[in-house]
Amino acid sequence: MNYYDNIKQELINNEIYKKVKDYSKNRNDLETYYKVGKILFDAGKHYGDSIIKEYSKRLTEELGKGYSTTNLKYMRQFYLLIEKGQPMVDQLTWSHYTILLSIKDENKRNYYINECIKNNLSKRILIQKIKLNEYERLDENTKLKLNNKEEINIEDLIKNPIIIKNKGYEIISEKILKQLILEDLDNFLTELGDNFTYVGNEYKIKIGDRYNYIDLLLFNIEFNCYVVIELKITELKAEYIGQIKKYMNYIDKNIRKINMNQTIGIIICKKENDFVMEYCSDDRIFSSKYILI
Repeated sequence: MNYYDNIKQELINNEIYKKVKDYSKNRNDLETYYKVGKILFDAGKHYGDSIIKEYSKRLTEELGKGYSTTNLKYMRQFYLLIEKGQPMVDQLTWSHYTILLSIKDENKRNYYINECIKNNLSKRILIQKIKLNEYERLDENTKLKLNNKEEINIEDLIKNPIIIKNKGYEIISEKILKQLILEDLDNFLTELGDNFTYVGNEYKIKIGDRYNYIDLLLFNIEFNCYVVIELKITELKAEYIGQIKKYMNYIDKNIRKINMNQTIGIIICKKENDFVMEYCSDDRIFSSKYILI
């Protein structure tokens, strides 16, 4: 078998297809690279791994850029991934796959594949999520649920720690912390999880004859509930739990509609305190620490 000619013909056919079938060229890209990967795998069994370097040089001379040794190795790796049972997802581009193929942990890779599909992630955003160790910051129980395809709750996808970008502030107060969040609100909502929307900050409520102010009030569309966020620059204390419960109860009584689920609360603090969380019996309240980068 002339492995090289077969590879070259597959790639030429793909370039022609791109010009006349734009609407489905991504799927054809993936199918082409899968076929090329298979041929490279078979050729490697006969000629060894060095054959890829030879083929890369010849393809670049005859067809132009895009067929580096690295890219051909990605194609072979892509073929092996699909052969192991990973579905070929045509919502992902080849650029997505070249990033995902570098992830050896299957569960981690599947997490990012699902994130790409669900949220239509660009390559740039995908790289950013991986660099920020988004998967690693999920709770171990959440990872188990994802691996077993179990139902996910609102608290499962809250990252721990939450990453907040610091734009040069030296003294951190709750006011500054909130300002950092509001200046990069999209990123903060993503850190919390999926389908969070912004309602307001310093949200004014009246309890008895006194006004109180909720640091951040959000709404989660998927779980159909309000989310009260309290920001603290110290470790978690018992009085913080009492405070956020008071706010949650107010929202439930005065703002929540009859068709909505109960309000939940999230306390974002400087450092977790497991003892306090064990003491707290309200499973609607969650705690996550934050780090500034």
